[in-house]
Amino acid sequence: MSIDENKLNALLGQVVVEMGAAANGPLVTIGDKLGLYKTLAESGSIGASELAEKTHTALRYVQEWLAAQAASGYIEYDADEHKFFMTPEQTAVFGDSSSPVFMTGAFYAITSLYHDEPKMLDAFKTGEGISWGEHHTCLFCGTEKFFSPSYSGNLISSWIPALDGVTEKLSKGAKVADIGCGHAASTIIMAKAFPNSHFIGIDFHQESIDKAIVRAQEAGISNIEFKVATAKSYDDKGFDFMTFFDCLHDMGDPVGACEHAKQALKPDGSCMIVEPFANDSIKDNLNPVGRAFYAFSTQLCLPCSMNQEVGLALGAQAGLLRLKETIKSGGFSYCEKAAETPFNLILEVKK
Repeated sequence: MSIDENKLNALLGQVVVEMGAAANGPLVTIGDKLGLYKTLAESGSIGASELAEKTHTALRYVQEWLAAQAASGYIEYDADEHKFFMTPEQTAVFGDSSSPVFMTGAFYAITSLYHDEPKMLDAFKTGEGISWGEHHTCLFCGTEKFFSPSYSGNLISSWIPALDGVTEKLSKGAKVADIGCGHAASTIIMAKAFPNSHFIGIDFHQESIDKAIVRAQEAGISNIEFKVATAKSYDDKGFDFMTFFDCLHDMGDPVGACEHAKQALKPDGSCMIVEPFANDSIKDNLNPVGRAFYAFSTQLCLPCSMNQEVGLALGAQAGLLRLKETIKSGGFSYCEKAAETPFNLILEVKK
């Protein structure tokens, strides 16, 4: 079989791009931790010496870091002035933690994937799962850091208003459960916005709940509590509103989780289930977003589900049709898409 040189060169070019992206991943988290992006964004055009001085870092490393970021297209370089700067778009993605498209958190989570590669190697051989809590700790802070900007930018302004009557309920005072709350980024955002409502964050990972309690205390939130339980074992009932943020597909028994949620809801209650955006067929997910989600799904979502009972392993690219089938198998009669973003499907679910 002969090799097409043009196709070969194109593939090699793509691989070089991938190598650069993979090698620059740690530099993104370093830039975030040391405040290099933030300082660069706030300073306008700046030289390497000034950036190193402002961030109390070593000049030679900063020079090389800046060149790597400029070569990646993450920052800009003024060759005439020998200075670096960030465009508004680059600032939104790397330099402003309040931006709804702030993306550095993803790189923290990616760090955990490399740490956990030996575990995934065994999982491929045995077919067994990996518990969420068995992953490297970079995953937990990375998940919080990645999802928080999107939740902050969309949850109160557009997602909840897209649901029938939920904003009014929460404003008056409602009982709310946030299932799979993790470090409680979503729970705290809602509790802040709706002080008349009471929120219960539920997660099966003790360390995440411990961190959630600290996060709520730091935020000065009083209308919130946390409990360690699975999506099928919490005892609380009588909820007006329940949420699942990017977690239903990670569960071993999402059907059972929906059944339990239905029993815990008031007759006129509703759920908001937020899941990664996906089309219903593999061929329609073969794009940059689907690529990222399939990678995370292989190494995080599937192992988590397969480590639990049933192990349905929906994956992060389940798609709207399969999500609806799963949720309705759990006993809900109504499940419709209320909103979407390039990264999320927002479903409204009722009894």
